[in-house]
Amino acid sequence: MDAFLASTAAVAIAEIGDKTQLLSLFLVARYATRLPIILGILISTILNHALSAWFGAWVARWIPETWLPWILAVSFVAIALWLLVPDKDDSEDSKFLGMGAFMATTIMFFLAEIGDKTQVATVVLAAKFDATLWVIMGTTVGSECRWQPHESVPVSCLRSWRWSQSGPL
Repeated sequence: MDAFLASTAAVAIAEIGDKTQLLSLFLVARYATRLPIILGILISTILNHALSAWFGAWVARWIPETWLPWILAVSFVAIALWLLVPDKDDSEDSKFLGMGAFMATTIMFFLAEIGDKTQVATVVLAAKFDATLWVIMGTTVGSECRWQPHESVPVSCLRSWRWSQSGPL
């Protein structure tokens, strides 16, 4: 349970100022339907975080145990410093947009998360905790329950209901 709570908190904080905020805003403005966007975000997050956590667990098995605390400490400091740098908007019209809301969201979010703060945090957390499944669940929950009102799943659903009469953003 420690792995779940630590992973949820770490990724929720890492998501602040993330480029996926801009991407989700772009996709919600582009497509009128919210459910395919929410499902695409969820699927891409689960896939990305599962691969990252399994990689972190694999790395933890091959690094000498005496090195692991030092590597993790340096990694957490690096992530903390990285959190201070906001991501840039690099969301141009993509060839994926013609694939529909679900596929475009799934592919674009998966690609946007590669090398992202949350992916690095997931690798580090999986290396620290011997509970890969809990790390995957915690990082996914932390990623999906973002506190930024313009991109959280609950608010996207509420926005869909509240402004259904006025169309897309």
